[in-house]
Amino acid sequence: MREILGRRRRLRLRRKEGAARLDAALTFATAWQWPVLPGAGTAPAALRDGRGLGCACPDPDCAVPGAHPFDPALLAATTDERMVRWWWSNRPTAPVILATGGRAPCAVSLPALAGAKALVALDRMGMRLGPVVATPTRWSLLVAPYTLERLGELLYSKDWVPSSLRFHGEGGYLVLPPSEIGAGQVRWERAPSPPVDPVPAGPVFRRAARRGGAPVAATPWLPDVEAVLDALVEASTSAPDGGSRLAY
Repeated sequence: MREILGRRRRLRLRRKEGAARLDAALTFATAWQWPVLPGAGTAPAALRDGRGLGCACPDPDCAVPGAHPFDPALLAATTDERMVRWWWSNRPTAPVILATGGRAPCAVSLPALAGAKALVALDRMGMRLGPVVATPTRWSLLVAPYTLERLGELLYSKDWVPSSLRFHGEGGYLVLPPSEIGAGQVRWERAPSPPVDPVPAGPVFRRAARRGGAPVAATPWLPDVEAVLDALVEASTSAPDGGSRLAY
């Protein structure tokens, strides 16, 4: 009896997690117009020695287990509601992958310890931050879209850029909450927040725009990559175990 109750609880938990991922994917795609697709996901039987779960993709030595596109490929990322519903109806536990760049957010990621240090430094500077995605091994700051040319100009002006700092721009991707990957749970270290409207001179009455009968959330505010780059480079350079490990 105890075993049956345990299985039922696990089944309810998986259903709840699947519903949460579908809701998140729909918000990203339809309300915020961020192109998404399901990630490879993890394979419970493919345990990796001391490094969490393995990847469901065919590569036994996958460097980013669960946290990358596989089938479908990255080019399939979409904002189409019907496609998103179909994907997560068939694979409710699949991680949510954002296709970065273009009109979608870009990101800069760094080791978790360095990320925590960078956020402290940016907070002391009074810098407003956008969403920050955290996994047990890496933190990623979402920033406004940038081109490779602009990023190259910014990096060229630096004396040195640590290899542990990674840039997710055009043609890249990033796993978003509330996914689970080989390294563990993906969460918001800083949750998305809407743009701040200027204070109106008089009372203003607004009705939230609606799509399909549900309120449409405002697209999150994103900082410019130039505003946060120095702090991220400094934190990655000085943090112990900054490393160049690709683990997500």
